[in-house]
Amino acid sequence: MDKPYEGLNEAAPSPPTPAEEAMLRRDRLLAAVTLIGGVGLLLALPFALKAGTEFFLPLTAALVIAIALVPVLEWIERRRVPSSIAALLCVTGFLAAANVALAAIIVPAVAFFRLLPERIGRIQMNLKPILELYQSLEKYIDRTAMKFAAGSAQSVARAAQTQQPPPSSLVDLIASSAPSVFVHIFFGILVVYFFLAGWTRLRRETITSRASFSGAMATARVIQDVVDDTSAYLGTITVINFSLGVFLAGCLWAMGMPYPAMWGGIVALLNYVPYFGPIVAAVLLALGGTMVFTDLWVALMPAAIMVASHLLEANVITPLIVGHRLTINPIMILISLSFWGWVWGTAGALLAVPILIIAQTVVAAAGKPDIAGFLFEHGTLEQRRRGGGGR
Repeated sequence: MDKPYEGLNEAAPSPPTPAEEAMLRRDRLLAAVTLIGGVGLLLALPFALKAGTEFFLPLTAALVIAIALVPVLEWIERRRVPSSIAALLCVTGFLAAANVALAAIIVPAVAFFRLLPERIGRIQMNLKPILELYQSLEKYIDRTAMKFAAGSAQSVARAAQTQQPPPSSLVDLIASSAPSVFVHIFFGILVVYFFLAGWTRLRRETITSRASFSGAMATARVIQDVVDDTSAYLGTITVINFSLGVFLAGCLWAMGMPYPAMWGGIVALLNYVPYFGPIVAAVLLALGGTMVFTDLWVALMPAAIMVASHLLEANVITPLIVGHRLTINPIMILISLSFWGWVWGTAGALLAVPILIIAQTVVAAAGKPDIAGFLFEHGTLEQRRRGGGGR
């Protein structure tokens, strides 16, 4: 015959001993200290990054560049080239590309925008039909433009005797810059080289150092996903931006716009900064057009071509090529741009999306951390009893 109340005869859970209560209080204190320390670190990190810009900025930029170059390094190593030589080839190729970009963009840009004080009258004449719609605003702009032209002309005349020519290469830029800039660039180059030279060994040691097979596989997956997503995004966006710059340069060349390669390079570079970069590029093209052409509609045509081509690229070409794997929430992009732009300025804005890609890939591959659950439920605040009454 079954006993309906047989479960009542089981031993009730024993109350915690004084030692267990002391351990529970200690764990609660450790959890509180950990939580407070984590919140404090999270709040202090942006200010530490901003204060340590001279160290963290070149280091972060070098690491992002190195991660993007890893597929090229692995491709060279598969041809049985030693890691040190393969890393040297990657760094040399990157520096050559940067030198070409500098020669194509910065040198003519400096020469072109030096003409701005002389072209204030033409710009004002081109904008006159628009300014006539706002008579009160026109007077203010006239006074401001005249003061700006007079001040700029005087400053140009004063600096004409001591003004140095613009840098014609990356070597000239480094030589004409402050010693700290040279140190930062040299430090970044060394980081990229040694990261690539030791990449294969570092990855192998990181994976094999895990205590379990599942941990090793998870680590390998995270590393591979970070490399694949970062290099795929930067490589694809670079090709798209380069194509956009070439297309715009061809259109401007057909219009007779001076320095079409420079404008194409500016558009390609600024297109790395989502949302804000194309706006700045369109404003610069509008300014450059009003400096060159006398007809307002022709002067605004370069900016109109840039806006139309960017809309086509951003809404059709890039989503079609990049796909859903690397799709990022626009709100996250804006937050990342705002944060890194505040911390590191223009360089931070250029690095914002790659950093967000890396963080998003790590979180997606490794799993979202449940800090609250770890601290307050499954971690130190819950004592699992071993023995009678334990679950």
